[in-house]
Amino acid sequence: MPTSDEIQRFLTGAWRLMMGRPDGLKLLDLSADGFWNSFYAIVLALPAMFVGWVGVANGFGDQAAELGGRGSLLLRLAFIDMAAWIAPLIVVGLLAKPIGIADRFVPFVVASNWGSAITSWMLAPVSILDVFFPSAVQISDSLSLVLFIAVLILIWRLTNASIGRGPGVASAVFALVLVVSIFLIVGLQDVLGLTPLIQPAG
Repeated sequence: MPTSDEIQRFLTGAWRLMMGRPDGLKLLDLSADGFWNSFYAIVLALPAMFVGWVGVANGFGDQAAELGGRGSLLLRLAFIDMAAWIAPLIVVGLLAKPIGIADRFVPFVVASNWGSAITSWMLAPVSILDVFFPSAVQISDSLSLVLFIAVLILIWRLTNASIGRGPGVASAVFALVLVVSIFLIVGLQDVLGLTPLIQPAG
């Protein structure tokens, strides 16, 4: 597990990449241990993600009982988010050699993991609004749109800086991750029985 000083350095490195500065990679641990330790970013993101799950669960109301109760609902939402975090990285790994980024896969994964921890907390204000001010739908929707666009821009910059193959390749990898994430989320919602219920909660 990374130390607190290392975590701060890794997050700083990821943020610099999000600002379009490739020198952020120098602050990341790109060794084999650094690769696996970067998944500790999920632990850092969990509190922010949990608030989001609670907000969605609250939107179900009494319908949560149809899914086995609130605890079961939260577990399903957590599973979807974890799958949407990890599975796209696996897909990129499988395609890394064919698309010519095999030597950039580790930097991309390490940067993406720490960057995802940052974006999870960036989106937390929307979740907080949903949990504590459920009637402020217009404010929440507007803030969600602004933050979502900002997150997409930051992730693209991070992808471009960490892969270092130019905007074209970065855009292709960015699109691949986004498409896999969306299809996975939609598919798992259907498989886990959330599709008819999750839409009104948004």
